[in-house]
Amino acid sequence: MGRVHQNLKVKVPDPRLAIIEKRLKQVNRIIVVASGKGGVGKSLVATTISLWLSRKGQRVGLLDLDFHGPSCHIILGAKEVAPTEERGLIPPEVHGVKFMSVIYYIGDRPLPLRGDEISNAFVELLTITRWGRLDYLVVDVPPGIAEEVLDIIRLIKRGEFLIVATPSALATTTVARLSQLLQELQVPVLGAVENMCPSETGTEGAEKFGTTLLGRIPFDPEVEEKLGDPELLLRTKFARAVEAIVDKIRT
Repeated sequence: MGRVHQNLKVKVPDPRLAIIEKRLKQVNRIIVVASGKGGVGKSLVATTISLWLSRKGQRVGLLDLDFHGPSCHIILGAKEVAPTEERGLIPPEVHGVKFMSVIYYIGDRPLPLRGDEISNAFVELLTITRWGRLDYLVVDVPPGIAEEVLDIIRLIKRGEFLIVATPSALATTTVARLSQLLQELQVPVLGAVENMCPSETGTEGAEKFGTTLLGRIPFDPEVEEKLGDPELLLRTKFARAVEAIVDKIRT
């Protein structure tokens, strides 16, 4: 009988990956809201998109996977609600949106994860969450173009990326790099959204972002005081611009 070298490592497929596919099987479309850098309003755009989709009669879920700075719960006003346990975790419904967030596990504490630890946390949350039947699942992911984005692509195979930027030259450059990465990996990209603009007009799009420009969202100083109250948030100039983008996503 031959010997097996003691240093030989055999990579065993993670059984949780099959469970993730099963959990997402009844979700018609998955919109992954990403950004090349932080501070561009990605979470606000993701949350507002989910609220509009719900108002338009769609069955919607919102998943906050931003381990570095989860904030969708603040925007939604998701207080005193939590998932229920039943062969996994069933997200609570907040203002017509099924909502799941890393905040339910880390609270207000910082989460000093890195590398494989973040990847494993993604897998765990996607494995245990039972979404049921949805028309749309909106996923807010960490900013950047590093391993975390690659993990999302690997774990959420049907994700359609929506990239959020600002008029800043730094944000524009980073978005173009993220767009190029997604195209090289043959990942579906819905387009880019330019947030906090001086106005909603302008013609630059694909040549600047490397993808279709779906719309410009004007800077709206009223948004800050509306956070936590979706009904008031959806009446803002910001939200009306997002609604126009949602209509494009649905076509």
